[in-house]
Amino acid sequence: MILKKISIINYKNIQSATLELSPKMNCFIGHNGEGKTNLLDAVYYLSFCRSAGNPVDSQVITHGQDFFMLEGIYENDMGDDETVYCGMKRGTKKHFKRNKKEYKRLSEHIGLIPLIYVSPSDSIMIEGGSEERRRLLDVVISQFDHTYIEALNRYNKALQQRNSLLKMDEEPDPMLMQIWEEQMAAEGESIYEKRKAFVDELIPVFQDIYQRVAEDKEQVSLSYVSHCQRGALLDVIQRDRHKDRAVGYSLHGVHRDDLEMLLGGYPMKREGSQGQNKTFVLALKLAQFDFLRRTNSQTTPLLLLDDIFDKLDARRVEQIVKLVAGDDFGQIFITDTNRAHLDRILQHGDFDYRLFHVEQGEISRIVSHE
Repeated sequence: MILKKISIINYKNIQSATLELSPKMNCFIGHNGEGKTNLLDAVYYLSFCRSAGNPVDSQVITHGQDFFMLEGIYENDMGDDETVYCGMKRGTKKHFKRNKKEYKRLSEHIGLIPLIYVSPSDSIMIEGGSEERRRLLDVVISQFDHTYIEALNRYNKALQQRNSLLKMDEEPDPMLMQIWEEQMAAEGESIYEKRKAFVDELIPVFQDIYQRVAEDKEQVSLSYVSHCQRGALLDVIQRDRHKDRAVGYSLHGVHRDDLEMLLGGYPMKREGSQGQNKTFVLALKLAQFDFLRRTNSQTTPLLLLDDIFDKLDARRVEQIVKLVAGDDFGQIFITDTNRAHLDRILQHGDFDYRLFHVEQGEISRIVSHE
Protein backbone atom coordinates (compact mmCIF):
# COMPACT_ATOMS: atom_id res chain seq x y z
CA MET A 1 0.00 0.00 0.00
CA ILE A 2 1.23 3.49 -0.89
CA LEU A 3 -0.08 6.71 0.69
CA LYS A 4 -0.07 9.13 -2.26
CA LYS A 5 -1.64 12.15 -0.56
CA ILE A 6 -2.63 13.09 2.97
CA SER A 7 -4.79 16.02 4.11
CA ILE A 8 -4.80 17.06 7.76
CA ILE A 9 -6.94 19.68 9.53
CA ASN A 10 -6.68 20.48 13.26
CA TYR A 11 -4.74 17.36 14.26
CA LYS A 12 -2.67 18.14 17.35
CA ASN A 13 -0.43 21.08 16.40
CA ILE A 14 -0.97 20.64 12.64
CA GLN A 15 -3.76 23.08 11.75
CA SER A 16 -3.69 22.47 8.01
CA ALA A 17 -1.49 20.40 5.72
CA THR A 18 -1.87 18.70 2.34
CA LEU A 19 1.12 16.64 1.26
CA GLU A 20 1.88 14.83 -2.00
CA LEU A 21 4.13 11.96 -0.97
CA SER A 22 6.89 9.83 -2.48
CA PRO A 23 6.02 6.15 -3.05
CA LYS A 24 9.36 5.20 -1.45
CA MET A 25 11.01 7.55 1.08
CA ASN A 26 9.48 10.55 2.87
CA CYS A 27 11.81 12.39 5.26
CA PHE A 28 10.63 14.95 7.83
CA ILE A 29 13.25 17.22 9.36
CA GLY A 30 12.79 19.61 12.26
CA HIS A 31 13.60 20.31 15.90
CA ASN A 32 11.92 18.37 18.71
CA GLY A 33 8.37 19.44 19.50
CA GLU A 34 7.64 20.96 16.08
CA GLY A 35 5.14 18.34 14.85
CA LYS A 36 7.12 15.58 13.08
CA THR A 37 5.72 12.86 15.34
CA ASN A 38 2.21 14.32 15.00
CA LEU A 39 2.42 13.88 11.23
CA LEU A 40 3.40 10.21 11.65
CA ASP A 41 0.60 9.81 14.20
CA ALA A 42 -1.92 11.09 11.64
CA VAL A 43 -0.71 8.41 9.19
CA TYR A 44 -1.00 5.82 12.00
CA TYR A 45 -4.55 6.99 12.80
CA LEU A 46 -5.69 6.30 9.22
CA SER A 47 -4.55 2.67 9.63
CA PHE A 48 -5.73 1.94 13.19
CA CYS A 49 -8.66 4.36 13.71
CA ARG A 50 -6.88 5.83 16.72
CA SER A 51 -3.78 7.72 17.80
CA ALA A 52 -0.66 5.72 18.66
CA GLY A 53 -0.06 7.75 21.80
CA ASN A 54 -3.45 8.99 23.04
CA PRO A 55 -6.54 6.78 23.35
CA VAL A 56 -8.85 9.80 23.85
CA ASP A 57 -9.95 10.95 20.39
CA SER A 58 -11.08 14.42 21.48
CA GLN A 59 -7.58 15.17 22.77
CA VAL A 60 -6.03 15.00 19.29
CA ILE A 61 -8.09 18.02 18.19
CA THR A 62 -6.00 21.20 18.01
CA HIS A 63 -6.48 23.40 21.08
CA GLY A 64 -9.23 25.95 20.50
CA GLN A 65 -10.72 24.09 17.52
CA ASP A 66 -14.01 22.17 17.32
CA PHE A 67 -13.10 19.29 15.01
CA PHE A 68 -10.33 17.39 13.25
CA MET A 69 -10.21 15.76 9.82
CA LEU A 70 -7.82 13.32 8.17
CA GLU A 71 -7.98 12.01 4.63
CA GLY A 72 -5.57 9.69 2.86
CA ILE A 73 -5.55 8.69 -0.78
CA TYR A 74 -3.78 5.34 -1.16
CA GLU A 75 -2.79 3.11 -4.03
CA ASN A 76 -2.87 -0.61 -3.35
CA ASP A 77 -0.48 -3.14 -4.87
CA MET A 78 -2.93 -3.74 -7.74
CA GLY A 79 -2.82 -0.05 -8.70
CA ASP A 80 -6.32 0.78 -7.42
CA ASP A 81 -7.02 3.91 -5.36
CA GLU A 82 -8.49 3.75 -1.86
CA THR A 83 -9.69 6.87 -0.03
CA VAL A 84 -9.82 6.74 3.77
CA TYR A 85 -11.49 9.56 5.71
CA CYS A 86 -11.86 10.28 9.39
CA GLY A 87 -13.59 13.27 10.94
CA MET A 88 -14.81 14.15 14.41
CA LYS A 89 -16.46 17.13 16.12
CA ARG A 90 -16.03 17.68 19.84
CA GLY A 91 -18.75 15.92 21.81
CA THR A 92 -19.72 13.54 18.99
CA LYS A 93 -18.46 10.18 17.77
CA LYS A 94 -15.91 9.99 14.98
CA HIS A 95 -16.83 9.00 11.43
CA PHE A 96 -14.52 6.63 9.57
CA LYS A 97 -15.11 6.01 5.87
CA ARG A 98 -13.55 3.95 3.10
CA ASN A 99 -14.31 5.26 -0.39
CA LYS A 100 -17.10 7.43 1.07
CA LYS A 101 -18.82 4.46 2.75
CA GLU A 102 -18.90 4.59 6.54
CA TYR A 103 -17.79 1.56 8.52
CA LYS A 104 -20.34 -0.10 10.79
CA ARG A 105 -17.52 -1.38 12.99
CA LEU A 106 -14.05 0.14 13.11
CA SER A 107 -12.51 -3.33 13.47
CA GLU A 108 -13.48 -3.95 9.81
CA HIS A 109 -10.87 -1.37 8.78
CA ILE A 110 -7.91 -2.83 10.69
CA GLY A 111 -5.56 -4.59 8.29
CA LEU A 112 -6.61 -2.71 5.15
CA ILE A 113 -3.51 -0.50 5.46
CA PRO A 114 -0.95 -2.58 7.40
CA LEU A 115 1.62 -0.46 9.17
CA ILE A 116 4.61 -0.80 11.49
CA TYR A 117 5.53 2.20 13.64
CA VAL A 118 8.90 2.44 15.39
CA SER A 119 9.11 5.26 17.96
CA PRO A 120 11.13 6.28 21.06
CA SER A 121 8.20 5.25 23.27
CA ASP A 122 8.73 1.62 22.19
CA SER A 123 11.32 1.31 24.96
CA ILE A 124 8.33 0.62 27.24
CA MET A 125 8.18 -2.85 25.65
CA ILE A 126 11.38 -3.68 27.50
CA GLU A 127 10.98 -1.48 30.57
CA GLY A 128 7.21 -1.80 31.08
CA GLY A 129 4.87 -4.56 32.19
CA SER A 130 3.72 -7.63 30.28
CA GLU A 131 0.64 -5.81 28.90
CA GLU A 132 2.96 -3.74 26.68
CA ARG A 133 4.49 -6.86 25.17
CA ARG A 134 1.08 -8.49 24.65
CA ARG A 135 -0.04 -5.35 22.82
CA LEU A 136 2.92 -5.82 20.50
CA LEU A 137 1.58 -9.26 19.55
CA ASP A 138 -2.04 -8.12 19.30
CA VAL A 139 -1.32 -5.13 17.03
CA VAL A 140 0.47 -7.25 14.42
CA ILE A 141 -1.71 -10.39 14.48
CA SER A 142 -4.93 -8.35 14.26
CA GLN A 143 -3.69 -6.78 11.01
CA PHE A 144 -3.83 -10.07 9.11
CA ASP A 145 -6.34 -12.14 11.10
CA HIS A 146 -9.72 -10.57 11.91
CA THR A 147 -10.83 -13.69 13.81
CA TYR A 148 -8.05 -12.90 16.29
CA ILE A 149 -9.60 -9.55 17.30
CA GLU A 150 -12.99 -11.22 17.70
CA ALA A 151 -11.54 -14.01 19.87
CA LEU A 152 -9.68 -11.41 21.96
CA ASN A 153 -12.86 -9.39 22.47
CA ARG A 154 -14.82 -12.49 23.53
CA TYR A 155 -12.02 -13.55 25.87
CA ASN A 156 -11.86 -10.12 27.50
CA LYS A 157 -15.63 -10.05 27.97
CA ALA A 158 -15.55 -13.48 29.66
CA LEU A 159 -12.59 -12.35 31.80
CA GLN A 160 -14.47 -9.22 32.95
CA GLN A 161 -17.56 -11.28 33.82
CA ARG A 162 -15.51 -13.81 35.78
CA ASN A 163 -13.69 -11.02 37.62
CA SER A 164 -17.05 -9.47 38.55
CA LEU A 165 -18.12 -12.79 40.07
CA LEU A 166 -14.83 -13.12 41.95
CA LYS A 167 -15.35 -9.71 43.57
CA MET A 168 -18.80 -10.58 44.97
CA ASP A 169 -19.21 -10.70 48.74
CA GLU A 170 -21.44 -13.78 48.58
CA GLU A 171 -20.36 -17.02 46.97
CA PRO A 172 -20.85 -16.70 43.16
CA ASP A 173 -23.14 -19.02 41.20
CA PRO A 174 -20.90 -22.00 40.28
CA MET A 175 -22.79 -22.64 37.02
CA LEU A 176 -22.29 -19.05 35.91
CA MET A 177 -18.63 -19.19 36.91
CA GLN A 178 -18.21 -22.38 34.86
CA ILE A 179 -19.75 -20.77 31.77
CA TRP A 180 -17.33 -17.83 31.81
CA GLU A 181 -14.34 -20.06 32.60
CA GLU A 182 -15.16 -22.34 29.68
CA GLN A 183 -15.39 -19.36 27.33
CA MET A 184 -12.11 -17.97 28.65
CA ALA A 185 -10.45 -21.34 28.08
CA ALA A 186 -11.84 -21.86 24.57
CA GLU A 187 -10.99 -18.37 23.33
CA GLY A 188 -7.72 -18.29 25.28
CA GLU A 189 -6.39 -21.47 23.67
CA SER A 190 -7.25 -20.10 20.22
CA ILE A 191 -5.42 -16.84 21.04
CA TYR A 192 -2.44 -18.79 22.39
CA GLU A 193 -2.08 -20.89 19.23
CA LYS A 194 -2.12 -17.77 17.02
CA ARG A 195 0.38 -15.93 19.25
CA LYS A 196 2.67 -18.98 19.41
CA ALA A 197 2.66 -19.48 15.63
CA PHE A 198 3.45 -15.79 15.14
CA VAL A 199 6.32 -15.71 17.67
CA ASP A 200 7.84 -18.95 16.32
CA GLU A 201 8.00 -17.39 12.86
CA LEU A 202 9.19 -14.03 14.16
CA ILE A 203 12.19 -15.22 16.25
CA PRO A 204 14.68 -16.23 13.51
CA VAL A 205 13.99 -13.07 11.47
CA PHE A 206 14.30 -10.89 14.58
CA GLN A 207 17.63 -12.51 15.56
CA ASP A 208 18.99 -12.13 12.03
CA ILE A 209 18.15 -8.41 11.91
CA TYR A 210 19.62 -7.80 15.38
CA GLN A 211 22.87 -9.56 14.42
CA ARG A 212 23.15 -7.49 11.24
CA VAL A 213 22.70 -4.19 13.09
CA ALA A 214 24.96 -5.22 16.01
CA GLU A 215 27.46 -6.88 13.61
CA ASP A 216 27.31 -10.21 15.50
CA LYS A 217 28.70 -8.70 18.71
CA GLU A 218 25.78 -9.72 20.97
CA GLN A 219 23.41 -12.66 21.35
CA VAL A 220 19.72 -11.95 21.92
CA SER A 221 16.74 -14.24 22.38
CA LEU A 222 12.98 -14.00 22.53
CA SER A 223 10.53 -16.54 23.94
CA TYR A 224 6.79 -16.66 24.50
CA VAL A 225 5.55 -17.50 28.01
CA SER A 226 1.93 -18.52 28.62
CA HIS A 227 -0.20 -20.33 31.20
CA CYS A 228 -1.40 -22.46 28.25
CA GLN A 229 2.00 -24.17 28.41
CA ARG A 230 1.02 -25.68 31.79
CA GLY A 231 -1.74 -27.88 30.38
CA ALA A 232 -5.41 -27.50 29.42
CA LEU A 233 -6.26 -23.84 30.08
CA LEU A 234 -9.61 -24.63 31.74
CA ASP A 235 -7.79 -26.77 34.32
CA VAL A 236 -5.19 -24.06 34.89
CA ILE A 237 -7.87 -21.38 35.39
CA GLN A 238 -9.97 -23.50 37.76
CA ARG A 239 -7.06 -24.93 39.75
CA ASP A 240 -6.55 -21.80 41.86
CA ARG A 241 -10.08 -20.42 41.92
CA HIS A 242 -9.84 -19.96 45.71
CA LYS A 243 -6.77 -17.74 45.27
CA ASP A 244 -8.60 -15.75 42.60
CA ARG A 245 -11.49 -15.24 45.04
CA ALA A 246 -9.06 -13.99 47.68
CA VAL A 247 -7.53 -11.33 45.40
CA GLY A 248 -10.73 -10.56 43.45
CA TYR A 249 -9.44 -11.15 39.91
CA SER A 250 -8.22 -13.90 37.56
CA LEU A 251 -4.58 -14.84 38.12
CA HIS A 252 -4.35 -17.25 35.18
CA GLY A 253 -5.10 -16.98 31.48
CA VAL A 254 -3.72 -15.51 28.28
CA HIS A 255 -4.20 -12.01 29.72
CA ARG A 256 -1.00 -12.78 31.65
CA ASP A 257 1.05 -13.94 28.64
CA ASP A 258 4.49 -12.40 28.22
CA LEU A 259 7.50 -12.22 25.91
CA GLU A 260 10.82 -13.01 27.60
CA MET A 261 13.56 -10.77 26.17
CA LEU A 262 17.17 -11.76 26.87
CA LEU A 263 20.61 -10.35 26.08
CA GLY A 264 23.43 -12.86 26.51
CA GLY A 265 21.03 -15.08 28.47
CA TYR A 266 20.07 -12.34 30.96
CA PRO A 267 16.95 -10.11 31.08
CA MET A 268 17.20 -7.27 28.56
CA LYS A 269 15.48 -5.01 31.08
CA ARG A 270 18.44 -5.36 33.45
CA GLU A 271 21.39 -5.83 31.09
CA GLY A 272 20.73 -3.71 28.01
CA SER A 273 22.27 -0.29 27.37
CA GLN A 274 20.11 2.39 25.72
CA GLY A 275 21.64 1.55 22.34
CA GLN A 276 21.12 -2.19 22.81
CA ASN A 277 17.52 -1.68 23.93
CA LYS A 278 16.84 0.51 20.92
CA THR A 279 18.45 -2.05 18.59
CA PHE A 280 16.36 -4.84 20.19
CA VAL A 281 13.08 -2.98 19.69
CA LEU A 282 13.97 -1.91 16.15
CA ALA A 283 14.88 -5.50 15.18
CA LEU A 284 11.59 -6.68 16.68
CA LYS A 285 9.58 -4.12 14.71
CA LEU A 286 11.42 -4.77 11.44
CA ALA A 287 10.83 -8.51 11.92
CA GLN A 288 7.13 -7.76 12.33
CA PHE A 289 7.25 -5.75 9.11
CA ASP A 290 8.82 -8.71 7.32
CA PHE A 291 6.11 -11.01 8.71
CA LEU A 292 3.26 -8.74 7.57
CA ARG A 293 4.85 -8.28 4.15
CA ARG A 294 4.99 -12.04 3.63
CA THR A 295 1.67 -12.86 5.28
CA ASN A 296 -0.55 -10.21 3.75
CA SER A 297 -0.37 -10.88 0.01
CA GLN A 298 -2.66 -7.94 -0.69
CA THR A 299 -0.24 -5.17 0.16
CA THR A 300 3.15 -4.12 1.52
CA PRO A 301 2.94 -2.40 4.94
CA LEU A 302 3.88 1.21 5.51
CA LEU A 303 6.96 1.71 7.71
CA LEU A 304 7.07 4.69 10.10
CA LEU A 305 10.46 5.41 11.72
CA ASP A 306 10.36 8.17 14.32
CA ASP A 307 13.71 9.46 15.57
CA ILE A 308 15.32 6.02 15.38
CA PHE A 309 18.97 7.13 15.32
CA ASP A 310 19.05 8.80 18.73
CA LYS A 311 21.17 6.89 21.33
CA LEU A 312 22.80 4.72 18.63
CA ASP A 313 26.50 4.70 17.78
CA ALA A 314 27.69 5.44 14.25
CA ARG A 315 28.24 1.75 13.37
CA ARG A 316 24.66 0.78 14.24
CA VAL A 317 23.30 3.79 12.38
CA GLU A 318 25.26 2.67 9.32
CA GLN A 319 23.80 -0.85 9.43
CA ILE A 320 20.24 0.44 9.88
CA VAL A 321 20.74 2.81 6.95
CA LYS A 322 21.74 -0.13 4.74
CA LEU A 323 18.72 -2.12 5.90
CA VAL A 324 15.99 0.45 5.31
CA ALA A 325 17.49 1.63 2.02
CA GLY A 326 17.15 -1.92 0.63
CA ASP A 327 14.49 -3.34 -1.66
CA ASP A 328 12.60 -5.23 1.08
CA PHE A 329 10.69 -2.14 2.18
CA GLY A 330 7.89 -0.28 0.47
CA GLN A 331 6.91 3.25 1.46
CA ILE A 332 8.84 4.69 4.41
CA PHE A 333 8.19 7.74 6.59
CA ILE A 334 11.19 8.80 8.64
CA THR A 335 11.80 11.72 11.02
CA ASP A 336 15.02 13.15 12.41
CA THR A 337 16.39 16.37 13.86
CA ASN A 338 19.63 15.78 11.97
CA ARG A 339 19.54 16.01 8.19
CA ALA A 340 22.94 14.32 7.95
CA HIS A 341 21.39 10.98 9.00
CA LEU A 342 18.72 11.25 6.33
CA ASP A 343 21.20 12.31 3.65
CA ARG A 344 23.22 9.15 4.37
CA ILE A 345 20.14 7.00 3.79
CA LEU A 346 19.33 8.82 0.56
CA GLN A 347 22.90 8.35 -0.68
CA HIS A 348 22.62 4.58 -0.18
CA GLY A 349 19.94 3.98 -2.77
CA ASP A 350 18.74 5.05 -6.16
CA PHE A 351 15.10 5.60 -5.24
CA ASP A 352 12.45 8.30 -5.22
CA TYR A 353 12.29 10.46 -2.12
CA ARG A 354 10.88 13.70 -0.78
CA LEU A 355 12.19 15.92 2.00
CA PHE A 356 9.92 18.02 4.21
CA HIS A 357 10.66 20.67 6.84
CA VAL A 358 8.45 20.79 9.94
CA GLU A 359 8.24 23.89 12.13
CA GLN A 360 5.45 24.77 14.60
CA GLY A 361 3.03 22.43 12.85
CA GLU A 362 3.73 23.87 9.41
CA ILE A 363 5.01 21.29 6.91
CA SER A 364 6.75 22.44 3.74
CA ARG A 365 8.53 20.48 1.05
CA ILE A 366 12.28 20.98 0.59
CA VAL A 367 12.60 20.94 -3.20
CA SER A 368 16.40 20.94 -3.36
CA HIS A 369 18.02 17.47 -3.52
CA GLU A 370 21.45 18.75 -2.62
